[in-house]
Amino acid sequence: MNNPHRFIVVEGPIGVGKTSLARRIGESFNCELLLENAEENPFLERFYRDAQRAALPTQLYFLMQRSRQMQALRQADLFSSMRVADYLLEKDRLFAEATLDSDELWLYEQIHEQLTLEAPVPDLVIYLQAPADVLMERIRKRGHEYERPMDMAYLQRLSEAYTRLFHNYAAAPVLIVNAAEIDLVDNEQDYAQLLEQIRETRSGRHYFNPLSLELQRGV
Repeated sequence: MNNPHRFIVVEGPIGVGKTSLARRIGESFNCELLLENAEENPFLERFYRDAQRAALPTQLYFLMQRSRQMQALRQADLFSSMRVADYLLEKDRLFAEATLDSDELWLYEQIHEQLTLEAPVPDLVIYLQAPADVLMERIRKRGHEYERPMDMAYLQRLSEAYTRLFHNYAAAPVLIVNAAEIDLVDNEQDYAQLLEQIRETRSGRHYFNPLSLELQRGV
């Protein structure tokens, strides 16, 4: 299937469906996947149980993980193949600012400055949005044990942080998707419409809010 983009990033708050959509886009366009693999972070369950104690090691683990991934990307020619990722590098600072206290954030920033984190600029960022209650329900349904202690207030803070990030984001074209009422993984109609938007989005900021098939038919 024709894809004009060499590097696509899918972003959005926890539970919105980033990884599932990235995997499906990867299959459609025969892309290599660059995934966050949050479940590999040994501090994550402790963070959801006691954020104050575990926020810093959780964040530093992700920072080191992303540094290794960016180094691997630089060593392999990014343009030798198409890639789709389920995170944008800028999210690391977003989460740090949302979870660390002032002293921890200072230490995080000192370590961040010492790392080489030059990420390739995406050709397209797909930003998935959904209200915190929808995110919480999706998190509950997918049943990851380490996510069980997560609360609504945390999801709301993250959603607001993402809104601020993408309000000012101009490094790449952005396709903003209302993912609250649609199923981009199992609904062929919704996904086909999204693929068409992906192929057509070459610059600027665009919004994707597809009607369901029933509404299109006037049901």
